[in-house]
Amino acid sequence: MWSISCSLNLATITFAEKQLSTMKKFIIPITALTIMLLTTAFSCFCQQKKNGQKSSKPNVIVILTDDMGFSDVGAFGGKFVPTPNIDRIAKNGLKLAQYYSAAPICSPSRVGMITGMYPGRWNFTTYLDNQKHNREAEQADFLDPKAPTIAKFFKNAGYATGHFGKWHMGGGRDVKNAPGFEQYGFDAHASTYESPDPDPVLTATDWIWSEKDSIKRWDRTRYFVDKTLDFLLKHKDQPCFINLWPDDVHTPWVPRKETEYTGQYPMNPQEEAAFKLVLKEYDKQIGRLLDGLKQMGEDQNTIVIFTSDNGPLPSFKGSRAEGLRGSKLSLYEGGTRMPFIISWPGHIAKGKTDESSAVNSLDLLPSLAKMASVSIPASYNGDGVDRSGVFLGKPSARGKEMFWEYGRNDIAFKYPKPVDKSPNLAIRSEEWKLLMNSNGTDIQLYNILKDKKETTNLALGQAKITRELKEKLLNWWESLPKLAPAGP
Repeated sequence: MWSISCSLNLATITFAEKQLSTMKKFIIPITALTIMLLTTAFSCFCQQKKNGQKSSKPNVIVILTDDMGFSDVGAFGGKFVPTPNIDRIAKNGLKLAQYYSAAPICSPSRVGMITGMYPGRWNFTTYLDNQKHNREAEQADFLDPKAPTIAKFFKNAGYATGHFGKWHMGGGRDVKNAPGFEQYGFDAHASTYESPDPDPVLTATDWIWSEKDSIKRWDRTRYFVDKTLDFLLKHKDQPCFINLWPDDVHTPWVPRKETEYTGQYPMNPQEEAAFKLVLKEYDKQIGRLLDGLKQMGEDQNTIVIFTSDNGPLPSFKGSRAEGLRGSKLSLYEGGTRMPFIISWPGHIAKGKTDESSAVNSLDLLPSLAKMASVSIPASYNGDGVDRSGVFLGKPSARGKEMFWEYGRNDIAFKYPKPVDKSPNLAIRSEEWKLLMNSNGTDIQLYNILKDKKETTNLALGQAKITRELKEKLLNWWESLPKLAPAGP
């Protein structure tokens, strides 16, 4: 009996085809053995090609934590509770000390991440709420479905795409016409109230969370991790791009009843004791994700990113942001400088920290596309920079300014109040960071490398730099589209 090995490859097929052609010349009939040889060789080659494609394309999981401060976790100096599982990602990968979100609040920061473009270009300036709020904030009700997204690009490259967790880029409250997830490039999803298609087990009532939800507030991250692992299993023969965007550690902090907490239930949803219990559970679920990847044999071929959408609130007097000035809702460092960890075994060195390279969340789209060999359309005009070299261990200057906006009027941008409210515009250019209001007032200049806590305003002593950065910042802001303010 003949034994045919799957080591047959394209060369074998080519050889067999030549033999077949020769036999035809001598009018020798095709035997059953020849047919079986060709069929088996072709089948094995196709399977090898399919498997090779899977192994050459890494999975990508972007873990976007909600309202996490720069130093909430142990790997970044956190002192609240141990976070051994999040720290595992850092031990197996790279930490960035100068990574920035695109905005100091959820909706625009998320838009910046998935489009690789400044959120103001899509009329996002603060969090989405009801239509009245959005009009007052001079912003859109939802992200334009024509916007380019990282999910669309990866999907076009053969990836299965999933979004599990908070969305907050359209839908919820009285916004009923927000486009579905599929219009942004996602094959599967499970999301919360602030989305176009809330998961029923998370939204028993018309609000962000409820005791009536089938999946309780303290089990939502577990649920999203389960969805992520299930999606990977269902697409084990296909590379996956996944947004894992839990809504921990955003308030309200509601730890499970069975924890070591024995006081009145529920706890004060903004007290430190509740935060610690929620952070501890969150870390546990990240551990389940990492363990699940290992069990299914995907840990060595998965790029894992761990970061946050914006700064913390409450910040417990800055202790959640390593003493950086500001918090969520602020363009000071505490509102935009985020913890960032990336791991990819065999490609990214273990246990390293890059203190010098500035990276923005806008950079993730071109960087991950480069790392995964995903083509970006020539028509795409993003604001991010390919920082794959930084991720792979080669620190470098960004070479391109970073801009921020938070607030266009006094109606929808009253916070934080009244303590240390930042100006509404900012620019970072190499070591310099300038903040100012769009009307030209309250100009502040800091050498962010020497003074990351923004304590000494150098605007008067550095007149030339101040003037140059002011002009660049105003030119950028004036280039953004503007929606008309809400009428009376």
